[in-house]
Amino acid sequence: MAFGIPHSRCVKWRFCFGRTWHLLSFLFCLNHIVSGQIRYSIPEEMKKGSLIGNVAQDLGLDLKRLRSGRARIVTGENIQYTELKTDKGILVVNERIDREQLCGDVTPCSFSFEVILENPIELHRIIVEIFDVNDHAPVFKNINMKMEISESAIIGSRFVLESAEDADVGVNGLQNYVLSSNDQFDLKQHSNPDGSKFAEMILQKHLDREEQPRLSLKLIAVDGGTPQRSGTVNIDITVLDANDNAPVFNQSSYRATVLENAPVGTYIITINATDADSGLYGLVNYAFSNLKGNLADLFDIDKTSGTITVAGQIDFEKDKKYEIRVEAKDQGGLADLSKVIIDIVDVNDNAPVINVMSFSSPVSEDAPIGSTIAVINVKDADSEQNGQITCSIDPTFPFKIKSSLTSYYTLMSDIGFDREKTPEYNITITATDSGSPPLSSAIKLHVKISDVNDNAPLFETMTYNAYIPENNSPGMSIITVSAHDSDWNQNARVSYLLEETQISGSPVSTYISINSETGVLHAVRSFDYEQIKQLQLVVKAQDGGSPPLSSNVTVKIMIQDQNDNAPQVLYPVQTGGSLVAEMVPRSADVGYLVTKVVAVDVDSGQNAWLSYKLQKATDRALFEVGLQNGEIRTIRQVTDKDAVKQRLTVVVEDNGQPSRSATVHVNVAVADSFPEVLSEFTDFTHDKEYNDNLTFYLVLALAVVSFLFITCLVVIISVKIYRWRQSRILYHSNLPVIPYYPPRYSDTLGTGTLQHVYNYEVCRTTDSRKSDCKFGTVGSQNVLIMDPSSTGTMQRIQSEKSILDEPDSPIEVRFKFKFAPF
Repeated sequence: MAFGIPHSRCVKWRFCFGRTWHLLSFLFCLNHIVSGQIRYSIPEEMKKGSLIGNVAQDLGLDLKRLRSGRARIVTGENIQYTELKTDKGILVVNERIDREQLCGDVTPCSFSFEVILENPIELHRIIVEIFDVNDHAPVFKNINMKMEISESAIIGSRFVLESAEDADVGVNGLQNYVLSSNDQFDLKQHSNPDGSKFAEMILQKHLDREEQPRLSLKLIAVDGGTPQRSGTVNIDITVLDANDNAPVFNQSSYRATVLENAPVGTYIITINATDADSGLYGLVNYAFSNLKGNLADLFDIDKTSGTITVAGQIDFEKDKKYEIRVEAKDQGGLADLSKVIIDIVDVNDNAPVINVMSFSSPVSEDAPIGSTIAVINVKDADSEQNGQITCSIDPTFPFKIKSSLTSYYTLMSDIGFDREKTPEYNITITATDSGSPPLSSAIKLHVKISDVNDNAPLFETMTYNAYIPENNSPGMSIITVSAHDSDWNQNARVSYLLEETQISGSPVSTYISINSETGVLHAVRSFDYEQIKQLQLVVKAQDGGSPPLSSNVTVKIMIQDQNDNAPQVLYPVQTGGSLVAEMVPRSADVGYLVTKVVAVDVDSGQNAWLSYKLQKATDRALFEVGLQNGEIRTIRQVTDKDAVKQRLTVVVEDNGQPSRSATVHVNVAVADSFPEVLSEFTDFTHDKEYNDNLTFYLVLALAVVSFLFITCLVVIISVKIYRWRQSRILYHSNLPVIPYYPPRYSDTLGTGTLQHVYNYEVCRTTDSRKSDCKFGTVGSQNVLIMDPSSTGTMQRIQSEKSILDEPDSPIEVRFKFKFAPF
């Protein structure tokens, strides 16, 4: 245990290894158990979640160890004031801590608990000391204090005042009394052995009832906290006739003992005081003075005899000693004080309490001797011999129990296990104290011996089918797969994972996630039915054995279409800068088809069923829209009175829930000639400038493309004419043709014949990217033949073939030559 330094409002007592701080460390290592102790100091009334200390750092543990060891807090109290955050390794306040409720007047105030870790077992005791804060003001039991004082009271007479109670302790507790300004009394303070304070008024000036029969004073009790708190009581003094002698106790203090759990009415002690006066002034009454807390419920005093008896339940475990101040007062108001010390004698009334801190079951049959099976904590609220405990088990079992730390015992294996002989044990651990008569308690532990992993998990069905609506929220639960493993414990603990597969070129983990413990499949993203309609994945269930066994199941997830797409109008096309209008002749009959609104919806099913409605129209009595087909027809004969310019607004609505819609505007011109239409639709002249500019750029682009095409055509024709002329010159020439033979094709027979016929194909295009030259292709009819009957002459058969692969493909000219033997 090392003394730490204060941080904010906390003073930490922590392990500090390898530092220059003052260090006292201890380590209990017995039977594979590591133990330690740290101490923290915090103020009371801290908010829930407030930091107490970094347990992982102070114990020298990392966060992985806290999680793998299932670190947890073990306390015997009904209220768990602290909480261990294993993910951060810190200790925080879990419940409001009221020092006064927890410890009362006991200082220092602290509570302790253990932090236990498993695999291997570690026990660390943590003590949290609670500092007092000034949250209580001194309080008097009564608002008014009435006193009767004889006018014959001598100077120096003392009058005990009611004490105030302050639930705080230390400097925050009651520190001082202040008496309001007066000429008759002075105030003197006293301290009890337990540190509590009380005050006396000391008469400084003789009282004169005839002159001043009543006095009113104020007594103020002040604590030492910051900010300072106080309480006030009014003192009303009635001046009585003379009573010259005050009662006097025959002892300044009394001492007695009483057994805890003594029945109500049990005699404790009798106190005695005498008064030298006679008559009423000599009659003495006894009473407790300034009882604190619940003492008035525990003890009673006979006001005439001074006998003190038991009035409530006395518990040694709560308080071992009580100090009570008693007062003897005569009828004239004079009093004397004494104190009674009552010692409580412990009796063996509490049986040991057994708490299992750690229990490992099942245990592998190959576990080594000395393996820790369980760690128990045994506490006895009694003291001394009554609180000394011994633990025992059946000696015929292959186990032994040893004390590992104060109040902790470890159950360990004593010999090797054989599961085939004994698959399980029912162990009774008995804890007995040393009281007279002794009390005991027992606990039973059921220890199983584990087997090897020989069964793979099995799914409930071969295939799972699930449905999920599109546009789902990410993280939505889809389906739960479940597998059962007939093995035991860890070997039967099934975890679920997705096999690495691809869906539309992406890993399945980008679509679906699975809870490894529960088997619940969740959507990672929001699905779109229009993009993907079904997911098929493989889920693997794997047990926790070594080596692990597993099995697979196929899960098909069907995406359900939702009405998430509004209809799209394909016709009429809505343009931003030009006017599109449908013409209706004035001679049109009823039912004349003006146009048809064409729309599609990328959804499916009833979400894609479209209906058409006429929302607005220049003349609703002239047109109607087909509900299912979107056809706009006239519903009466067109007349000369009908306006030329008609504007219809059609709403296209799907059948989804809720439905979605799109709106299209249709311009209709009721006219027999185009000039008549133009004269009416003059409100669209604002687009003329835009259309003129667009026409200019279109004409310019067409001219450039035409120029480039003509240039390329002229070049190609020129090249063809040039090659044709060269071929004509060669054709009319009388020069003999001297053949050339490659070295490996020499004329071995003297006939001038080549062994093979070779074709050479040359392809030239107007697009340099597509020029090609091919050798050794199959011969065709477009050949140049050397006739063997001619001497030095060459016949030429030439054909040209133009191939146009696509409308935008360049012109391709092919020349093929074939050489034949002479």
